[in-house]
Amino acid sequence: MGEILSQESLVDRLRSLRQKGKRVVFTNGCFDLLHVGHVRYLRAAKELGDVLVVALNSDSSVKAIKGSKRPILPQGERAEIVAALASVDFVTIFEEPDPARLITLLEPQVLVKGADWPADQIVGKEWVEARGGRVLTLPLVPGAGSSSIIHCILQRYAKSSPHRRNGPKSS
Repeated sequence: MGEILSQESLVDRLRSLRQKGKRVVFTNGCFDLLHVGHVRYLRAAKELGDVLVVALNSDSSVKAIKGSKRPILPQGERAEIVAALASVDFVTIFEEPDPARLITLLEPQVLVKGADWPADQIVGKEWVEARGGRVLTLPLVPGAGSSSIIHCILQRYAKSSPHRRNGPKSS
């Protein structure tokens, strides 16, 4: 199980791991309503190095990016869920709308994003490549997405009364 660390603690931990020859992989995202696409993406990211760091957008950052109805799950729960994945070594939370400052602080050798990000728009790309690192995009799982899950739930339960349970009726 991965650890949830403050940015300051993570800087020290990664410095020590790099000194031992470990390759640090960095990715970031909201990870709101974890789904199979997230799991496969993080597993593939971990295979690119020795240590996988996931930077999680804070609740206020998610709201700024995705709108006032998101996130569905609060940052503490999202961090705990992501940290529980076998592929994830460290999780840290960031407040900014993008991880540029955090990438320069953590100094990863590999920066990973999903294929929905054009290579020229990946935040931190120039910095990582200038230091000799690699920047990669990983394929998405078709149809897997938090927005798709939310849409599906809304469609399936739209006709149900919010006050009525859909379970067995009591006598």
